[in-house]
Amino acid sequence: MPEKYENNGSSAASETGEKAVTKIDFRMGAFGATVPMLFFILWAILISKIVLDVSSVQGLIVGSVIGLALGMFLSKSSWHDYAQAVFDGMSQSVGVVAIVAWFWAGMFATVLQAGGLVDGLVWLGTTTGLQAGFFTGITFILAAVFATAVGTGYGTTVAFCTLMYPAGIALGADPIILFAAILSGAVFGDNMAPVSDTTIVSAVTQETDVPGVVRSRFKYAIVAAIPALILFLIIGGGGTGVADAGLGSIEQEIAPNGLILLIPFALVIYLALSGRHLITSLTWGILLSVVIIPIFGLGTIKDILWFSSEAGQVQGAIYDGIIGYVPMAVLILMIVAAGYLIQVGGTMDALRIKMREFTKGLVNRVEVVIWGIVCLLNAFITINTAAEIAAAPFVREIGKEAKLHPYRRANFLDSLTSALGYIFPWSGGVLLGVATINGMINEYPFIKEVDSTQVAPFVFHGWFLIIVMLVAALSGFGRRYEGPGGEELKEAPSSS
Repeated sequence: MPEKYENNGSSAASETGEKAVTKIDFRMGAFGATVPMLFFILWAILISKIVLDVSSVQGLIVGSVIGLALGMFLSKSSWHDYAQAVFDGMSQSVGVVAIVAWFWAGMFATVLQAGGLVDGLVWLGTTTGLQAGFFTGITFILAAVFATAVGTGYGTTVAFCTLMYPAGIALGADPIILFAAILSGAVFGDNMAPVSDTTIVSAVTQETDVPGVVRSRFKYAIVAAIPALILFLIIGGGGTGVADAGLGSIEQEIAPNGLILLIPFALVIYLALSGRHLITSLTWGILLSVVIIPIFGLGTIKDILWFSSEAGQVQGAIYDGIIGYVPMAVLILMIVAAGYLIQVGGTMDALRIKMREFTKGLVNRVEVVIWGIVCLLNAFITINTAAEIAAAPFVREIGKEAKLHPYRRANFLDSLTSALGYIFPWSGGVLLGVATINGMINEYPFIKEVDSTQVAPFVFHGWFLIIVMLVAALSGFGRRYEGPGGEELKEAPSSS
């Protein structure tokens, strides 16, 4: 039976008195369990710019709901059990953690935006003559540092798309390459952050420690990051900039005052690197920003949070930072539910059997199979932590049989999951970035709408990390075996 992710009593089943469902039988067997997610992926492609050009988060929600409904008709188990499995999937902490992370990151980023940090960055760039390609490369580095500190690639995507993206476009950065640089930084941080959920899951599921895992994977991450940075520096320019777009007046309106908000930005990084929780770090950053903005004349309390009787609603940056991501929160819950059906539908068991037939005990083949299965599940389960949880038992079982060290197993699991979570056009990280950018068009007229299919080829750090791990599997680069006492060995221990 497939392993069930523990909800620690927070599942819909426990709240309603229902028993959690751990197995669902589908028509067409293991393939039937993938239909809800497969339908969603095909729907996402259909409504993208490649085909119908009607893509939106709301449209994707419709596709996810239809996919879950189709799965019900394929269920051989009772519809009651199928529905309960959908609720169990939605209640997994991986989805809830992602939603809370970007709500806080969204509040922080929109407060900084309201205080003029974007204007300050544009002023800095135009005053110093900063080249757009260099700005794109710096954005990749800063996003990587920020994501490593706060431990959330999703939160980094929200913050940097809100702050660095409009500034970069104003300075002439290529829109798609700049977006890809932000996603690449999120990849690096998700992979390397000790407090990242993917890092923790990879260590815990492979029965090892987080610090050792992080140290052991740095060599893969840095090999992938260097060529990615070079490419961002070389091709990161090429945009029109606000002057060439007929918006030269913006350059006359910008001022350096907003740069003082780099202080709360730096505070968040410092607190996160000091071991403070993500929510704690971001809350202090928000509070400091709220104090700085009115004191230095960067804005008023109304810009931050206000109760408007005329409009009949709450207004301000804090409100915008939350409400803008509610549709994405709904979509994420639907996607996590569809991914959970793959786990309880027997798909993993079927894959294990097929892959064992291929490996035949050869270590190179075992690692190539691990590489392949993690990539496959990330294509179907579009929230990276959920995909990692689904792949973890498989990686642990066949990795142990080959006597691979837990660090090695965890590195394959996390590096690939972190990369692919920001590459596939239908993945949560990419969709979140698209929603953030497209939501700023009214505020920044020089920003053009982007589509998730446009950015995939240019998430360089993600692609290089995937290639590095494949080369590591084929060549044995970095391979270590588990000794009798859990130590790392360069050679496989004797069976005797």
